[in-house]
Amino acid sequence: MKLTLKEVANKLNSAEKILVTAHVSPDGDALGSTLAMCLALRQFGKTAQIFIDDKLPPYLNFLPHLDEIKRPQEGEKFDADLILLLDTVIDRTGNIRSLTDAPILNVDHHVTNTGTENDLYLEPNAAATCEIVFDLLKEMGATFTKEIATCIYTGIATDTGFFKYQSTTPKTLRTAAELLECDVEPNYISEQVERRTLNDFIGIKHALQTTEMFFGGKVAGIVVDEQLSKIVDTTEGIIDLIRVIEDVEIAFVLTYKEENATKLSLRSKNVNVAEIAKKLGGGGHIRAAGCTFHTNLDEAKETLLKTLGEYF
Repeated sequence: MKLTLKEVANKLNSAEKILVTAHVSPDGDALGSTLAMCLALRQFGKTAQIFIDDKLPPYLNFLPHLDEIKRPQEGEKFDADLILLLDTVIDRTGNIRSLTDAPILNVDHHVTNTGTENDLYLEPNAAATCEIVFDLLKEMGATFTKEIATCIYTGIATDTGFFKYQSTTPKTLRTAAELLECDVEPNYISEQVERRTLNDFIGIKHALQTTEMFFGGKVAGIVVDEQLSKIVDTTEGIIDLIRVIEDVEIAFVLTYKEENATKLSLRSKNVNVAEIAKKLGGGGHIRAAGCTFHTNLDEAKETLLKTLGEYF
């Protein structure tokens, strides 16, 4: 059922024990929104705990209270009366559902989220889920501490490419300006997000050497295999290096996660890659989307190229 922002606030106000979660392969928006909501819910005396069923990216280690995020263990249960699901659908949260059978309250900005199975607040015009969280916390009367504001700003900044993507709106910039008034340090955040280890640079060099062109140069792709994944802490940003190649309409990165799990990231200049990702069982934004294949790298690549071939 589609909800208004006020109805979302009322449901959160009525709950006492809240499990907060987001998608696997968490990015700045997923972690920023979950951390901001968890900290705010605790302001109101709620029991709130974040569970993410995946490793957390090292480049976001600076986010406050990141070390409090838990990964669900086999057989573990969490006594909750509500799941607050942010920035995704429940199918992209790994084993989170095994923790509790509490009802789901979903807040998202991805246009591919149909929200047919639970309560949903969807605002596809928002640049990031963190932009929605900002409005939601205002509706709830939360205090915007520096920690909360830093989490929200990070989510908005990373999901907009530091305000250079098409999703950036006047409202996005006004929201960012208000967050700066809460003592957020944009220079510190950008430096932390962009920092890379020497291994990352070496890995990026090797990854770029695997770049392949398809469909007459309209598609550029990189494959990060098992060996390469061991020396690359994060593939964040690699895709943007090939997206800018002249005449490329779609860029992709396929990354080894485990034997039968391959992560796909898609970016485009003008193509609606959310529709392509949706056909592959994923979703996302018009210009940035992805999915997880439950197959090995070779099979995932074959499936992806077949789907892209149908598009072109």
